[in-house]
Amino acid sequence: MTRRKRGMGDKLKVRRRLLLVGWLLSGGLIVVRATQIQIVQGSLWTEQAERQHRTSVEIAAVRGSVLDRSGVELATSREVFRVSVAPRELRDVDAVTRLLAEILGLEERIVRRATTSSKPWRVLPSTFPPSVREALDSVRGVYLEREHRRFYPQGDLARGLLGSVRDGKALGGVEQMYDEVLRGTVGQAVLARDPTGRPIPGESVIVEGPRGGGQVVLTLDVDLQEIGQQALTEAIRRTEARGGDLLITDPRTGDVLAMVSIHDGSTSALSAINTPYEPGSTIKPLTVAGLLQNRLMSLDDVVDTGSGSWTVAGRTIEDVNREHGPMTLARALQISSSVGVAKAAQAMSPAVQYQNLREFGLGAPTGIGLPGEVRGTLRRPERWSRQSPASLAIGYEISVTPLQMAMAYGALANGGLLMEPRLVKEFRDSRGKVTARFQPRIVRRAVSRRVALEVSAVLVDVVEDGTGTRARLGTFKVAGKSGTARVWADGAYQDGEYFASFVGFFPAEDPQLLVMVKLDRPQGAYYGGSAAAPVTRATMEAILAAQQTPIDRWALAQVARAEEIDAPSRESNGGETALLPRFAELRLDGYSASVGAQGSSVSRWRDSAALENRTHVRVPDVLGLPARAAARRIHEAGLRVEWDGSGVTKTMVPRAGSLLAPGDTVRLASGEGSGDD
Repeated sequence: MTRRKRGMGDKLKVRRRLLLVGWLLSGGLIVVRATQIQIVQGSLWTEQAERQHRTSVEIAAVRGSVLDRSGVELATSREVFRVSVAPRELRDVDAVTRLLAEILGLEERIVRRATTSSKPWRVLPSTFPPSVREALDSVRGVYLEREHRRFYPQGDLARGLLGSVRDGKALGGVEQMYDEVLRGTVGQAVLARDPTGRPIPGESVIVEGPRGGGQVVLTLDVDLQEIGQQALTEAIRRTEARGGDLLITDPRTGDVLAMVSIHDGSTSALSAINTPYEPGSTIKPLTVAGLLQNRLMSLDDVVDTGSGSWTVAGRTIEDVNREHGPMTLARALQISSSVGVAKAAQAMSPAVQYQNLREFGLGAPTGIGLPGEVRGTLRRPERWSRQSPASLAIGYEISVTPLQMAMAYGALANGGLLMEPRLVKEFRDSRGKVTARFQPRIVRRAVSRRVALEVSAVLVDVVEDGTGTRARLGTFKVAGKSGTARVWADGAYQDGEYFASFVGFFPAEDPQLLVMVKLDRPQGAYYGGSAAAPVTRATMEAILAAQQTPIDRWALAQVARAEEIDAPSRESNGGETALLPRFAELRLDGYSASVGAQGSSVSRWRDSAALENRTHVRVPDVLGLPARAAARRIHEAGLRVEWDGSGVTKTMVPRAGSLLAPGDTVRLASGEGSGDD
């Protein structure tokens, strides 16, 4: 018994020793692990804890502005603020609720939902102007977070060309094409996070500040863009067209001064470069230029149009004019005889005809550099049918963009030199210092100067006594050509649907501006000479009437004086006022041109004695007028417009009646915004 008890005692001692050893080993392991974590790996775990409570975020750079050729802002970024509330930090919930509702213009129930929330903080809806910062920056529990919103001061003007910015991503147009210049360089900041991982407003440290984006200065002229948009909008309304395009360029440099595309009432389209069409008769001057350039015919050579109908390879070409039979090539172009031009084109081989159209830039990108530009369609001769030479000669079996057509006519206006369209004048850094300049670029010589002058002279006759008479401009000669082409869709030409177009440049003796107009499916009088030519004329008249335009008025004066000397008896043209000789001569001596419903006229400024020295103009009253009408009134006064919103004009700065220097800016505003988040 005693031996058994002794044995049991020994076993207990062994167990106790084993248990003690186990405890010692466990304790030792804990001490070793604690030492490893707290001493050896202490910095590692500290960094991980910091990462859990703090996060590194990018600080967006202020996006650079897009400016017109004179420095007027077309797209810019404005500072706005988001407002957050930390309910637990508020000392007087009711007072802060009322203050936020009043300052931010929000309903009190929406604000109270945030100030009484059980969550650590709440973000109030929408963004707010910088003016809220002064009122709220010192309020305990209220945090302001700065953002930059993309804004377009000129409203819907050139929106398709400019593109947009959504959620920080550039989409389309200039915004996308020059995103690398505009977006700047992001910075870095460290934000504190709550236990759920969400950032805590106001708890941030900037590690590296952002660098603002550069500026892109366009060749666009905001006044001409406004004039073009107004003229095209009115034409679409008048003709009930589905849409249209209007381009204004300087043929000497290739500068794009205005580019307007409107479809289904929206100015966000960019069909001037991405929607090709069959040009119809506007291609005939290029066909004639090819014949002259290759010495295959002269303008005096005679082509027999027969009865005005010609069947070639199973296709019948018919003239709509009543003049038939033998006529010179010049006359065929002047009256737009499809039979005459198509027959004359038979003198060109397919290779020569194809190369001639390519020399004018058709079938190839223009080089404007905007995303989405298409090259159109110009098939190689080996893919032509027997009908193709005749069809191509009069503008079918080929598709072009309005910009391609404008540049091709620019070559005729520029002595035969095809220019690359120039949309960007220069880049500037965020402080306005020029970092890159872009000079006009000659693509090639399309035809000789002699040929360009000969064809241009015929195009003057087209406007004076041909198919483009509705584009005449008093005694300034305009050279131009109309075009009418059937619409091809769903594999067939659509009955009763046409494209009406007109391209013209002036003054023909020394072209400064070129206007290209295309209307999509106009109703009623659908011919280019009836539907599109008047738009060209209205645009040119408005440009001449505006005081701030990029035209050289001294050169116009010289042309007009020469015209008066050559033709002193031309005081009127079809009952129209002979605006331009008097305008050109007297504009430099205190006279201003104006355009009214009954035509153009010239009148002396007589507003006040302060205006007699021609250093100021009076701001017209445009309150209550629609945006377009208000802008037109301001432009007619020789002033620029900056729009904030759209719709009816509610405020204007400076007020009506104020005296400003010509070219100064009047800011108009309505209650509707026009920015993109």
